[in-house]
Amino acid sequence: MALSWYTPPRSTMKESFGTLRRTPDEHVSIDQALRERFGLDAFRPWQREAIEAVLGEPGRALVVAPTGGGKSLTYQLPATVLPGTTLVISPLVALMEDQVRSLLARGIPATFLASTLSRDERDFREQAMLRGEYKLVYAAPERLSSDGFVRLLSRCSIALVAIDEAHCIAQWGHDFRPDYLRIGALLQRLQPPRILACTATATPDVRREIKERLGFGGGTLYKEVLRGFARPNLHLAARNVDGPKQAKESLLDALESALGSARLPSGGAIVYAATRKTTELYADLLGKQGWRAAAYHAGMSGDARSKVADRFASRKLAVVVATNAFGMGIDRADIRVVVHVQPPSSIEAYYQEVGRAGRDGDQAYGLLLCSGADITLRRRLVQLGTEGAPADPVLAARAWGLFRELLRYLDARTCRHDFVLRYFGDEQETLGGCGHCDVCLALDSANGTSGNSAEESETDARDKALVVRKALSGVARAQKRAGLVAIGDMLKGVDSEKTRKFGFTDLSTFGLLKDRSSDWIVALLRSLLAAGWIDLTITEHPVPYLTRAGAEVMKGAIEPRIMLPAERGADGPTRSRKARATSVRPNVTPATPSVAASLAAVAFLDAKTQPVFEKLRAHRAEVAKQRGVPAYVVALDRTLVEMAKVHPTTTAQLLMLHGMGPARAEQYGLGFLRVLNNGT
Repeated sequence: MALSWYTPPRSTMKESFGTLRRTPDEHVSIDQALRERFGLDAFRPWQREAIEAVLGEPGRALVVAPTGGGKSLTYQLPATVLPGTTLVISPLVALMEDQVRSLLARGIPATFLASTLSRDERDFREQAMLRGEYKLVYAAPERLSSDGFVRLLSRCSIALVAIDEAHCIAQWGHDFRPDYLRIGALLQRLQPPRILACTATATPDVRREIKERLGFGGGTLYKEVLRGFARPNLHLAARNVDGPKQAKESLLDALESALGSARLPSGGAIVYAATRKTTELYADLLGKQGWRAAAYHAGMSGDARSKVADRFASRKLAVVVATNAFGMGIDRADIRVVVHVQPPSSIEAYYQEVGRAGRDGDQAYGLLLCSGADITLRRRLVQLGTEGAPADPVLAARAWGLFRELLRYLDARTCRHDFVLRYFGDEQETLGGCGHCDVCLALDSANGTSGNSAEESETDARDKALVVRKALSGVARAQKRAGLVAIGDMLKGVDSEKTRKFGFTDLSTFGLLKDRSSDWIVALLRSLLAAGWIDLTITEHPVPYLTRAGAEVMKGAIEPRIMLPAERGADGPTRSRKARATSVRPNVTPATPSVAASLAAVAFLDAKTQPVFEKLRAHRAEVAKQRGVPAYVVALDRTLVEMAKVHPTTTAQLLMLHGMGPARAEQYGLGFLRVLNNGT
């Protein structure tokens, strides 16, 4: 049921909150508050869902949405319609200052408390809190170590506690902060009527830990809102490089491709590196190439870091080369490209960092580079604790596991967007292929170029599917007896002591891929792992096994939309600079991510299906114009071709088409079905 105004606090509120009025100052709908207090016309669908969960029942919510997605509104708006004060726990002073400044500009009384304030100023603000003069008070988690501050909070009328960057409370997360562990005790003491936890990056395991530490319980005691991870304007690519020289070449190509000239760049860029020294080396390199660039890392003074951030935000710098210390709270919408010259610690960290590109909704690019030396470096980093001491073995193992998940992303040979969405458990927004990441472009190019006939393309698809199913059969037949390399030897047909020991030489799958190299087969198995069709046991020596989705692919119920590994040397460092650049920013128009594949698909329409395709394309153009998005975000040309041929009549049938995942089907499916069924 839609909530037209805020719901009074629950009866479970502590008696000490007796002064908290149970009716709002103004009976104002959340839509009215959105327009009048925030100057916005409409909520994003998940924002309304989160706000209604906070203001109504159950009064507790966990919101997982990407960086720049508008999470702050889910606690700022409730704060304006609730009586009393909303406490926001936030880890970054710069971010608190920025949000308070924005709220004050809208006429919403707010403040922040941090160690950077003088004692007199802090006392002044705390006394104003007791008088109820602020709608929002931001505080760093370190403040919770002060018994005096906690006692102060217990005397205030706290209507809502919002925890920003809530993943920091999870010891198994990528950005754990011990101070966040105090939040659970604070909530037990205050017993606030409403609690909201927000994060941009949280896997299912991390989400479970957040809920446990905040005491959310289970069942209907809280609402989980997991949406908004799909970033259809973000073109993702990943590449293995031989070392720093090739990484530098790829970086320069990416900047030139996305921003144009160094003298007059068309936007900003962030370059991420794993170490402080590397940031300085790359900043120096870019400066010599004419780019207005600067390094940013935790080894710099606070004043020096602030100056770099301010210069970047004001467009005086085009590029910042940084460690992961940079980015949180950076308010620049025209970042056109984010390049990782070394991989970060996890997929969560990567998606948060690359998500800082394209917040204005225009096309943006993300390139992830990795070399063998980078993997060795990350292995060394996860084994280091604070101040150079060895890390806790359990935590080190967990950190290494998170990085291995990132390596799976690097190996991915299915749509990169869908890989990320599956990783975060956001299956509802999977696209069925975004159509413009490096993998989708390669797949479409392979399926629709070289002038092949439709029959030849279908033959290629069948051959590829057969190879994938052979590999999956090998995993299934191995029955968790051996690792990837041994299974690769079995598929290759290697008759050795190892394969005989496992009984592989007697299996029907022995030698099924004997015409392929051992390295190629292992690369294929790693790609199947990245696609989610096989997984690894959590035993001391992990071994692969077939997942439910993999079984469906093996049986032929699902088409294996995957790019097979390249043969050795097919994609090496000898490629031209132009070829390297196009893998970052494909040389195609925004509406057609893969021109050759689209033209090839349209070419096979007949006299009956051509008019249907044109009507579907006209409808797509109209929807894209209304939504202000490129046409490919609504549907790919290849999807429209299949739609015209198959003529689906239900959403379930739509989901069987290439490129029509749940997110597209939910947003655009009914419109296409109307065109197909009504002819208009």
